[in-house]
Amino acid sequence: MSGSLAARAAVETLRKVTSSFSGAEERQGQIDMSAAIAESLASGRSIIVQAGTGTGKSLGYLVPALLNGKKTVVATATKTLQDQLHRNDLPLLAQHLGIDFTWAVIKGRSNYVCKQRVNELSDKSAQLEFEELSGSYKKEVDSIIAWSRTTTTGDFEELDHLPSDRARSATSVGSDECPGRKNCPVGNECFAEKARERGAEADVVVVNLHIYGLHIASGGALLPPHEVVIFDEAHQLEAIMSDTVGVALSAGRFSSLASAIRKVIADPTITSKMEQAGTRFSAALTPFHGNRLSTPMPTSITEPLSIARIEIGGLIGQMRGIKTDNEATNQKNLRAQTQANRLAEALDLALGKYEGYVAYVEGSTERPQLRISPLHVGDVLSGSVWGNVAAVLTSATIPNSLPARVGLPLEGTEVISVESPFDYEKNSRLYCSPDFPDRNSPNFTAFVHDELETLIRAAGGRTLALFTSNKALNQATEELRLRLPYPILSPSDYPRQRLIQMFLEDENSCIFASQSFFQGVDLPGRTLSLVVLDKLPFPRPDDPLLEARREAVGKDVAFGQIDLPIAATSLAQAAGRLIRTANDKGVVAVLDRRLAVAGYWRTLISALPPMTRTRNREEIEKFLQDITDAPAD
Repeated sequence: MSGSLAARAAVETLRKVTSSFSGAEERQGQIDMSAAIAESLASGRSIIVQAGTGTGKSLGYLVPALLNGKKTVVATATKTLQDQLHRNDLPLLAQHLGIDFTWAVIKGRSNYVCKQRVNELSDKSAQLEFEELSGSYKKEVDSIIAWSRTTTTGDFEELDHLPSDRARSATSVGSDECPGRKNCPVGNECFAEKARERGAEADVVVVNLHIYGLHIASGGALLPPHEVVIFDEAHQLEAIMSDTVGVALSAGRFSSLASAIRKVIADPTITSKMEQAGTRFSAALTPFHGNRLSTPMPTSITEPLSIARIEIGGLIGQMRGIKTDNEATNQKNLRAQTQANRLAEALDLALGKYEGYVAYVEGSTERPQLRISPLHVGDVLSGSVWGNVAAVLTSATIPNSLPARVGLPLEGTEVISVESPFDYEKNSRLYCSPDFPDRNSPNFTAFVHDELETLIRAAGGRTLALFTSNKALNQATEELRLRLPYPILSPSDYPRQRLIQMFLEDENSCIFASQSFFQGVDLPGRTLSLVVLDKLPFPRPDDPLLEARREAVGKDVAFGQIDLPIAATSLAQAAGRLIRTANDKGVVAVLDRRLAVAGYWRTLISALPPMTRTRNREEIEKFLQDITDAPAD
């Protein structure tokens, strides 16, 4: 089918699907997006689509992809978005699209209950391990075991409650420890393997970006062959690929292996070797915390890694020599061996040559981690994705630098932007003033607290306050709890989902959070009327990986090519929390005067939705009070 015919078919089908919705309303941006993607896929080209909030981008890319008829992988930013596609968008299309298609969701192994682990915990020979769990965890594990007998997917997301990390760990296995289908007595019944089987047969496979990164790192062994890939929330592509295509080593991996071996070998002198190796490694990393490492790495780091590698080789040999008729013990042995082999592979990579990669130490000073990440993820993606499959990259915020940062050649790649259907000029305000004190001023913190108090009172609560440092977050939370009559919810007090639920249930509540809440949080309706940022979200100047990337492009252009696009994208994502439906109204307040006076302010503003801008606080107070006083729908 020609590109124009494919575009026409996509638009007609999209209109047919959306007309079946109650209160159906045509979205021009969604139509333009769908037509452009259909045309690109028909010609086998890649396309980048910036689709404003409310466009309906999921249907905008799914309809042309399904009509295209080629095996498609959709890689989302989070497991939450995976579940949304699986439970909402794809079933809706199956009902209204008019063509037959199948889909499957593939997640990492630790997202599924492990039948072998359940069998071991249910077996009398494993009761000692079960008895080691405290009373509350025993009840959790019992409930997971009971659920595992009835579930068809084994996906922990199906549970009506969020299991604790400890209970989940006791009933699942990670990819680093699973010995594989052939070596497991219940491998043919494995939920993770069943998910892969469904993925191999399905027309559409839904994964998250992390899984896709691991697929690339494995040389394409993790996911089924496909002809089209859709990267949803593509603004996170570079960061997630940096995290997954590389090596991460910490003392925790050594202690985890020691714990696995302990279930097989009772001799503490043997397992203590791994604990000691982790301790030595952590001590070697600590002096370099927060810094980039030289190439080759300092001998103070490579020596403990080399010693650990020799010790792991010996332990693998010992475990291979263990013979037993007890299947539970045999499986524990195989899992420990697998984990040891994976750690050995990571050590080999760390000790080898890694041209084009950057080694650095991150984490806390108490728990440092060695990470080796690609200097340019574009080099990795160019050899494994671009040119091999047609790609759709979409997000509400696409920085201009994205193609260059991910190595996508502009020649042959279409780049379009479609508008949001929301009336931002009427329904929202962007508040910032050149009269604000400088962020480095001694009275800046007091100013932020005073401004927050005034704005939140005008909004009647209903606020998401975002901070670029934990110190600022903690200070503001403590101070404003004393000043305001509204509940102030903090991630330090509640799990993320519980905190969001509490916020939605109490219209007067506020969330004070850090940068983890800049994206992936959907708070529609009048429960959120005010989003406040204390400072512009520029990346840390001492970030070791970004430091290397700045040097690679040159100091003269590094700010414009590295730092500014990251800040603009993060700012736009934070502002995007405010208006989620056509009826939403509210204010985005940025308490950093740089947005009003810095030479790059136009770049930042252009990344934001077209909100009406003002520097007048009285105008903002009146706008917020009008929202507060308006009757609820």
